[in-house]
Amino acid sequence: MRKRMRQMNLMYLPALCMVLLFVLYPLFRSVYTSLLNWNGYSPTKRFVGMENYLDLLTDKNFRLSFLNTLLYGFGSTFLQNVLGLAFALFLNTRFKGHKVVRTIVYMPVMISGLIMGYIMYFVVRNHGALNEILSWFGIAGMDWMGNGTVGRLIITLVNSWQFCGFCMVIYMAGLQGISQQYYEAAAIDGATSFTSFRYITLPLLIPAISSAVIVNLIGGLKLYDVVVSLSDGGPNYATSSLSYYINNRYFEAERAGYASAVGVVMFLFIMFCSIIMNRYFRRREVEM
Repeated sequence: MRKRMRQMNLMYLPALCMVLLFVLYPLFRSVYTSLLNWNGYSPTKRFVGMENYLDLLTDKNFRLSFLNTLLYGFGSTFLQNVLGLAFALFLNTRFKGHKVVRTIVYMPVMISGLIMGYIMYFVVRNHGALNEILSWFGIAGMDWMGNGTVGRLIITLVNSWQFCGFCMVIYMAGLQGISQQYYEAAAIDGATSFTSFRYITLPLLIPAISSAVIVNLIGGLKLYDVVVSLSDGGPNYATSSLSYYINNRYFEAERAGYASAVGVVMFLFIMFCSIIMNRYFRRREVEM
C-alpha cells in the first residue's frame, strides 16, 4: 500500500512543478520587484522598501483604475449571471431550434476578448455603425468612447454580453440536476411559478451560482483585453482598469517596481473578494 501511495504521489509532481514555476515564483518575484525602483530592463536596481505602495495612496489614476475595476468586476458579474440564468431558464425547455439559440448565446465566449473589443470598437467609434444607424433616424451621433462614463458602461456591457453564455451553461447543468418531483409536489400544494423559483430553483442552484459568480468576478476584476481594444484606457485613464494600468506603468512609464506594487495590491484584492464570496455561498449551501 505504501509503495502504491508513493507512486500515486508522483503523479501530481508535474502539476506541482508547474504551479511553482508559473504561479508561485512570479508572485514572489513581483513582491520583490515592488520593493525596488527599477525601469524594467536596466541592471541598476535601487531598494526603496514600501515607497511604491505609499505612492499608490496619492495616485489619482490608480484610484480611478481601481474604481473602474470594481465596476467591471462586480457590474459585469451581476449582468452576466442575471442574463445567464434568464437564458438557462428559457432554453432549459425544449422547443424547435433551442439548440441553435444555445449555440448563438454561447458563441461570443469562444471569441478572444481582444477581438470582441475590436469588433465593438467599429460599432461605437465616432464614425462607426451605431452612429450610422442613428443618422438614419435623424439623431446626431457622438464619440461614445470619448466620454469616460459612457465608455465604462460600454466596456461593462460588452464584457457582460460576451460571457453570459458561460453562465448559461453552468446554470443549465444545475437546472438539469434538479428533480422534477420538487416542482410537482409544490404544484400540488398550490405554489406559483415564482414561488417555486424562489424556494426550489434558487436554493438548489447555489453550487452553480457559486461557481459562476466567483469565476466571472475574478475575470471581471482582471479585465484587460476589452479595455485595450475599445478605449486603450482613455480618455485620460477614464476607462482604465488595474490590469491596463499595470501594463501602462511597466512598459510606457518604465516603472517596473511601481507596476509590480499595483499588481500585488490587485492580487490581494481579488483573493480577498474570492475568499469572501466563497465563504458566503458555502454558508448558503449549509443552510440548504
